[in-house]
Amino acid sequence: MGDLIDLTERRRTRAAHPGVRRVPRAPTARRRAGTFWFDLSCPFTYLAAERVERHFPGIAWRPVSADALFAGSAWREPATLRAAAENRAAFLRMPLVWPDPFGGDPRPAMRAAACAVDRGAGAAFVLAASRLAYCGGFDLADPEVLAEAAAAANIGLDACLEAARDVSRDGAMEADGRQLLACGATALPVVQIGPRLFCGEERIAEAAAVRGSGFEPVAG
Repeated sequence: MGDLIDLTERRRTRAAHPGVRRVPRAPTARRRAGTFWFDLSCPFTYLAAERVERHFPGIAWRPVSADALFAGSAWREPATLRAAAENRAAFLRMPLVWPDPFGGDPRPAMRAAACAVDRGAGAAFVLAASRLAYCGGFDLADPEVLAEAAAAANIGLDACLEAARDVSRDGAMEADGRQLLACGATALPVVQIGPRLFCGEERIAEAAAVRGSGFEPVAG
């Protein structure tokens, strides 16, 4: 795992079939590489992100609303989510520190993540933000914490904070969430290879094996 960002030090230093809804797609140039659908409020995004960056060069990082995907599902119950994430973190031998508070409004951070994706820095932003949240226990709703993630991704502070306030970004993430659900998504994060969805952090290795085998699914 990469180095944990020392927030205090950083602050100091800085004084597919007809009739079926299609799986959402990344831009054409990225389809062969695949798409990584994530939500920063989901601890499994943190548990998966570094392996995705390492094993899927060129993959498109795309923010998606977990609430739109699983509204009312037991999967979103805090106790269920925490227990499952703690078990996986122990299995993977990864640190897991819960943000304080956990379960706050994820939308500002996700809007900032969408801005980072637009600028080609989605992976760097997600890695930094998820480490801050789930290694450091920081609240991503805090503008100062978002600023640290933006700095790690080389995104300007003003652009990051403006994006975090831009409610017009919510609609696309919610629509993609509903569409992934309609296409059979059962958990986050999701790795999409062609029309195939590999749902859940535990399926990262399976997705990597499919991608590495040279198998190229027919686009849906």
